[in-house]
Amino acid sequence: MQTNQQLSDLMALDLGINLINRRPYAKEVFKWQDIELLPHSSTDTLLCEIYEWNGRNWRTTNNNLIGYLFSGEQLNTVKNQLLNTPKHMALIPDFEFTKDSMIEYGLSLPSLFNIGINGNINSAKNFSIRVNGVTKSRITNIDSPGIEILKSFSEFTQSKSKTYRKNIKFNYLSISLFYAESVEIFLEKESGVGLDVSFQTTNVDVEAKVDTDTKKHFVLKYSGNQAPFAAKFVKGKNFDVE
Repeated sequence: MQTNQQLSDLMALDLGINLINRRPYAKEVFKWQDIELLPHSSTDTLLCEIYEWNGRNWRTTNNNLIGYLFSGEQLNTVKNQLLNTPKHMALIPDFEFTKDSMIEYGLSLPSLFNIGINGNINSAKNFSIRVNGVTKSRITNIDSPGIEILKSFSEFTQSKSKTYRKNIKFNYLSISLFYAESVEIFLEKESGVGLDVSFQTTNVDVEAKVDTDTKKHFVLKYSGNQAPFAAKFVKGKNFDVE
């Protein structure tokens, strides 16, 4: 298996960037892997969820492809299979969301990792979230439920063509989901500035490496059922499995 440094070197070569003495930035990793930050997420976020793109932002339709393809007991079976899709190492380097990128992505970004920001992020001298040990879940055309989904999807586009065109053809489906094994929070501010971070501790092991009025460094290690933070999308009319 390639090491984190080897993956960083490979990414730098492919993108033509310099990674000397720094971690890759989130935007660089996302560009390299063609993945997108989710607008929001929870532990029941599934593969094959349907999203809209308005030219600037992703928005979930609150629908999943399998809801159109299956019903009854078969729907419950496929849903449980998606919920329990194995996660494997994503083979992308550990990376970092900087203060500027967090502002650009919006304050919804930290919430994807169950992190809350109390105060104005612009008042921080330095603020970053480092993402470690990224794993990936996906559906394939050689395993269940990918086999069943592909077969039913092909039939659906023909038998329910009007519903397909209205709800799926021009929207986007999540075909891969990405998870963090752990994240590190770095916050530096002036004394007395009203800015702090909070986080959920359910299924999270918290290590406080630094915790003062002006500097904070927390490591959050996740266990149990996790919420994904990013996805790879494909347009409905081009849907296939990897």
